[in-house]
Amino acid sequence: MRTAHMKIRSIAFLLILAVLATGLSACSESSEPDAAMADNTHPSSGAPKHDDANGHGEDDESEKGVAMDDAALVAAGIELQTLAPSRLSEELRAPGEVTDNAYGTTLITPRVDSLVVSRHARIGDEVEAGAPLVTLSSVEVANAQAELRIAQEEWRRVSELGREAVSGRRINEARVNLDRAKATARAYGLSGTADGRSNGEFTLSAPHAGRLTEDDFVVGQRIEPGTTLFRLVDESTVWVDAKLPSESASHVKAGTPATIVAGGQRIAGTVMRSAHRTSEATRNATVRVEVPNPHDLLHSGDYVDVYFEATSEKEGRSQSATRLAVPTSALVQIDGETVVFRRDAKDGELEPVAVRAGEVIGDHTVIREGVETGDVIVVAGAFAVKSQMLKAELGEGHGH
Repeated sequence: MRTAHMKIRSIAFLLILAVLATGLSACSESSEPDAAMADNTHPSSGAPKHDDANGHGEDDESEKGVAMDDAALVAAGIELQTLAPSRLSEELRAPGEVTDNAYGTTLITPRVDSLVVSRHARIGDEVEAGAPLVTLSSVEVANAQAELRIAQEEWRRVSELGREAVSGRRINEARVNLDRAKATARAYGLSGTADGRSNGEFTLSAPHAGRLTEDDFVVGQRIEPGTTLFRLVDESTVWVDAKLPSESASHVKAGTPATIVAGGQRIAGTVMRSAHRTSEATRNATVRVEVPNPHDLLHSGDYVDVYFEATSEKEGRSQSATRLAVPTSALVQIDGETVVFRRDAKDGELEPVAVRAGEVIGDHTVIREGVETGDVIVVAGAFAVKSQMLKAELGEGHGH
């Protein structure tokens, strides 16, 4: 009996030891991950952090800046400048498009239903005033030619006989018939003088010198009245339509000089009219400039840069203003925003800062919001900084 009791106590003791061993093992396993997590947790926020190559902790939400020492800046061609208001001459730069001078443009069209008999010029030709362009044929013109010829012969006959042999009424009727026949001929584009032909053929000529920029017909084609056969443009003078923000366009006055830059050449022009209407879509206004084109450098559809000399509405003369502006080359686009790179005063990193840009004056852009006087920004080499920033982000796995 005593032996059995001792066996039971021994078994119970072994079971207790087994339970204690299992509990200690579980505590040990659970404490290791906690310790590991504690080592990899930010001391203040509890956010996970990652060790860099040198074993230093770095937060995931670190600032997107670029750290470069002075030597690296020089090697990359990056220049810094402390912002300060500057006095900018009011030379406004705007994109422009060359258009034909409408006052020197003529559409060559028939005034009567006709057929194309032959062409005497082609698109791209430069013609002189009076040069034949196209010969047409028309039944109506044939009738007009015949009536003009008859009227001229009748007038010549009664004029030779004189009032002694012909009544005054007949002379007056002959004169009226001749005037009517001439008017009909001129309405059809004829000279108003009979040339002895009544075959209905007539030739359209160039009313002035210029270049043929449109030519849309073939020989034998039936042409309705008003159909354009040629577009004749005097390209010695062209127009340039420039787009400016409405607040800037209001300072550009008619008659003031403007400079057109095309193909690396600067051409002097004159503002024809200032803008009186602002586009609802772009909030830009159009300013038209008349530009001499003696060397045929500018053609309709070309895109150019236009520089205006802005004036004060009150004084009517060139003005300058003190504004906070940066070189236009300092502006870059990142994620759809216009930014500059500003040097952080604490750690020296170059960080992107979104700005609201204003008008372009010369090679500078006015900054309305985003940076302040005293900020140190990148004024040259902004694209190199942007490339470095993108490379760093890609290296961290934040590819865009």
